[in-house]
Amino acid sequence: MTARPHIDDAQRRARLGVRQLLAPQHRAATPEQVTRAVVALHASDPASVFLSTAARLADPAPVAAVEKALYEDATLVRMHGMRRTLFVVPAGLASTVQASTTVKVAAKERIGFTAFAATGGFDTDWLAEAEREALTALERAGQATGSQLGALVPRLREEITVSAGKPYEARQTIGTRMLRVLGMEGSIVRRRPVGGWTSGQHHWATQRPYPDRPAAEAQAELARQWLAAYGPATVEDLRWWTGWGLREVRAALAACAAVPVGLTEGEGFVLPEDTGPVTEPAPWVALLPALDPAPMGTRYRHWFLPDEHQGELFDRSGNIGPTVWSDGRIVGGWAQRPDGEITWQLLEPVGREAESAVGAEAARLSAWVGATRITPRFRTPLERRLSA
Repeated sequence: MTARPHIDDAQRRARLGVRQLLAPQHRAATPEQVTRAVVALHASDPASVFLSTAARLADPAPVAAVEKALYEDATLVRMHGMRRTLFVVPAGLASTVQASTTVKVAAKERIGFTAFAATGGFDTDWLAEAEREALTALERAGQATGSQLGALVPRLREEITVSAGKPYEARQTIGTRMLRVLGMEGSIVRRRPVGGWTSGQHHWATQRPYPDRPAAEAQAELARQWLAAYGPATVEDLRWWTGWGLREVRAALAACAAVPVGLTEGEGFVLPEDTGPVTEPAPWVALLPALDPAPMGTRYRHWFLPDEHQGELFDRSGNIGPTVWSDGRIVGGWAQRPDGEITWQLLEPVGREAESAVGAEAARLSAWVGATRITPRFRTPLERRLSA
């Protein structure tokens, strides 16, 4: 019997530096190349899309280059996907994400939206007519914000009280919930934000619905691409990242012929052509933003993140803040002060050369950010202290 290959933590860190385009000699030339390499960029904090991309480009493209890919060329798409989270994905992968994951999420959102509307006295016929009016108006306008669309379609301004009688009672409009559902179903898509690249309020536009695909086929393809970027990894890593059930994860791994390998924590998987070692890159450092895909791509992070650093770098909901990396390990964090200065703190010694390299990366990031001020949407203890 052939022995199962073993991939140690040092080799996993080498793969991360190479395949996540973090080692300088492996950086990319375009935002599209970056996004393909990491499969999906977290977009629930809009700034993370741009900062994650800039960190992986050999010659950091201006903000306009990322915006062009998103809003003019449409080579990148902003959409809800894994774990109901907002991501930016390559246009060619959007239908895979939709069929593998978002369709099921959208169905649940549709049920919740219908129940929400019913509490305000609006039945399914009323909702269907409101959606037809909204899509027609949006098609004619080309693109519009939620408030602009509400001005064109008065039905969307109808309000319903949620959590009545509780301290967090609030009023929500039909339009706010409807646009989220239509976006998940693929009828509409987010376009340019209102304001700068750190803004979370976007214009909406209609789009051609994604083609129907068997969910199992799409899950196998997504698992294959994820393993290429994040493997070796465990079943639980993929289950956590996708939000799929255990049966779906195991079926997807089998469909892409994933090969079991030994890891320090037990059994992991790689693609069949990926059992051999990766050449370790030259020493490297990186300053990555909150919710960067490198730390958010797997559930178990012991091989690049010491346990003692987690309290400083995560918020209470499990969202990671801005991090400093050295040779595939998280060694500190960074923040931007009100005057624009990029400041950082190491949580462990890294040596004089690496520390100097961190300073150079901070200067590189500062030059790229320019006059823009960045506050992560999910704030962590270290980021709060450094930015004070």
